[in-house]
Amino acid sequence: MSNQQSEKKILWYSLAFMAFSTVWGFGNVINGFSEYGGLKAIVAWALVFALYFVPYALMVGELGSAFKDAGGGVSSWILKTISPRMAYLAGWTYWIVHMPYISQKPNASVIATSWVIFRDARISQMNIRVLTLICLVLFLFAVWVASRGIGVLKKLTSLAGSTMFIMSLLFIVMMIAAPSITGANVLDIEWSVDTFMPTFDSKFFLNLSILIFAVGGCEKISPYVNKMKDPSRDFSKGMISLAVMVTICAVLGTIALGMMFDSNNIPEDLMTNGAYYAFQTLGEYYHVGDFFVVIYAITNLIGQFAVMILSIDAPLRMLLDSADETYIPKALFKQNKYGTYTNGHKLVMVIVSILIVVPAIGIESVDVLVKWLVKVNSVCMPLRYLWVFAAYIALKKAGERFHAEYRFVKNKTLGIVFGGWCFLVTAAACIMGIYSEDTFQLVLNIVTPFVLIGLGFIMPVIAKRSKV
Repeated sequence: MSNQQSEKKILWYSLAFMAFSTVWGFGNVINGFSEYGGLKAIVAWALVFALYFVPYALMVGELGSAFKDAGGGVSSWILKTISPRMAYLAGWTYWIVHMPYISQKPNASVIATSWVIFRDARISQMNIRVLTLICLVLFLFAVWVASRGIGVLKKLTSLAGSTMFIMSLLFIVMMIAAPSITGANVLDIEWSVDTFMPTFDSKFFLNLSILIFAVGGCEKISPYVNKMKDPSRDFSKGMISLAVMVTICAVLGTIALGMMFDSNNIPEDLMTNGAYYAFQTLGEYYHVGDFFVVIYAITNLIGQFAVMILSIDAPLRMLLDSADETYIPKALFKQNKYGTYTNGHKLVMVIVSILIVVPAIGIESVDVLVKWLVKVNSVCMPLRYLWVFAAYIALKKAGERFHAEYRFVKNKTLGIVFGGWCFLVTAAACIMGIYSEDTFQLVLNIVTPFVLIGLGFIMPVIAKRSKV
């Protein structure tokens, strides 16, 4: 009994730190700095955190509290509040949007390997077809590893993720302290409104999906709501603390980059090599050579490869472990002696292989490919957040039918307004994120999400015919 009680006593600051390591990463700072004019990204981050992230996180808390015995998954929330068919589509969306995400990982692994070996940005000059071939081979190897069971990879991913998280924070602290400690010659920041105020033009809104993508995913912590010492009070305190911590890291991280990179002359390859440039330069400031960049690159290599393998297997298990054969063809449930879904892995292999190969037809540069991968993921991945807000709207419409120890807002109408607001912001960001001046990329941005989600409507038809 005492063990059960101790499990429920998660304090608000413990939850905040757990959520922080899940939601935030150094790559988010790099992407924001690259696409929002350097230091001007600070205001953009602040707006997204205040108007989107905070209500999103608090809504997740209420959903987790209301459905504490439903596993905390988005599809289970939809099942309880709407219908089995919608629950299937939510589960399908959550799984299928991982396909572009998986296709991004081989590129990140190859880039990290290049920096480990050569310690420079020569990867940007690599022939795109050669890179594609290497990525395809690496991905197929990852599928084979995933089919053998993932075991120790979970611990490896956790260790790599924790190390990356620590290094990201260390970079911010050491970079800001560098002028005082080492006398490093850094860029002067002009502390004026013009330096930090972005232009609210079409580019600002067309790139909004990148910021929305960066702050999403906090639904993963929903199962912990009812394990808190005082959910009704402490969850909101923990989530607001999370928002403050993420805001501080985004602001200080952007300032740290602004001390290193000119906001008016941002390198074209910042998304590809920016993190490595940052740690390499930090090593120069502290007179340790390439030590920091090599450690970061090795850690990133291990993390990216392990995450790729886990992403091949884990989301598929989430889809199939609780799936209804009414909607999923029976053949996809076939398992091997390691307990992995073999036909499911084959489906992942086909879809991701196409996503790896096709872009190389019309994209000629590694740096352009990396930017496109970030963009297409920012369009596809937030589609799963839409189901979170749909579930929350349905929960508030249900009134007192579902009891939640923690409530974001008690008023039914206000809750629906908040849910609707976040739903519309997410949908608008995804739609606007599709736009590209390059025709080939524009076609890919349109086709990719529509085909991936469209497959979800075909599966029930195949499942029905396979039963005849």
